[in-house]
Amino acid sequence: MTDVMKWFDTRRSPLDMLERLFDGDTGAAAIRVEELVDGNTLVVRAEMPGIDPEKDAEITVTDGTLVIRAERQEKQEQKEKDSYRSEFRYGSFVRRVPLPEGVKESDVTATYKDGVLEVRAPIPEQIEKTSASRIPITKE
Repeated sequence: MTDVMKWFDTRRSPLDMLERLFDGDTGAAAIRVEELVDGNTLVVRAEMPGIDPEKDAEITVTDGTLVIRAERQEKQEQKEKDSYRSEFRYGSFVRRVPLPEGVKESDVTATYKDGVLEVRAPIPEQIEKTSASRIPITKE
């Protein structure tokens, strides 16, 4: 298993695992994401239909974590001859995704198309760790 795949499998915190328990249909305000490694790039796709990414979304990298924030406002109106029905839905949501060590914020890119936000973060080459070397002890 490559170092990237080991990182991908073991990077979840207990808090993140608890949050994922509530990401089902009952968590209406949650952002559903798909994470995968494409070559040497972490790709995060988030379902965000009905938002204007320039006004309603914010993406930041803080302390080795990708943070996706968005706010959705939906309004539905039905006007008929003898009735009027209006329904509003508001919600803000945030999703945090741990990034591999060494990812630079300046290398992260994001695109939005057809209700899906795609964030790409190049994974840096693994720095080879130096092996331990014995230091001789001199007696004085």
